[in-house]
Amino acid sequence: MSDLLHNWEKKSAEHQKQYRNYLQRADKNKVLKQLPALHEEAFGKIDCLQCANCCKNYSPRFKTPDIKRISRHLRMKEGEFIEEYLDLDKEGDYVVKGTPCPFLGAGNECSIYEERPSDCRRFPYTDEDVLIKRPQLTQKNSTFCPIVYHVLERLIDANGR
Repeated sequence: MSDLLHNWEKKSAEHQKQYRNYLQRADKNKVLKQLPALHEEAFGKIDCLQCANCCKNYSPRFKTPDIKRISRHLRMKEGEFIEEYLDLDKEGDYVVKGTPCPFLGAGNECSIYEERPSDCRRFPYTDEDVLIKRPQLTQKNSTFCPIVYHVLERLIDANGR
């Protein structure tokens, strides 16, 4: 693992104020141009199967198309799928009943990977405007996802600390 990622959890906690300040003042167009390369770089250095913090500690939102697709894949009625696996959170979104995700298997592999929710497909949002448009989410994600941490650190390095 690179020096940038050494002790990343501690560094991320220490850099939260810096991330907030950066995300508030960043040139959004410039950042959006840099994201694809930084996203690819981060995924080239970090193996999600070695981490799976997102699946172990958080839940994606399960939107109606996700529920339809996954329940069909599992050969369950939508109501049965919801009853067995999901709860409504305080925002009114369906999320898994507990952590880790019930679909997280041995070796940190997802048992419904091809059918996973759109939130899972998109996470950690390091190649899209969510990173800059939802700074609080980005900051939170940087505390448990080394890819978000890596991208933020590289953005700040490239654009001045």
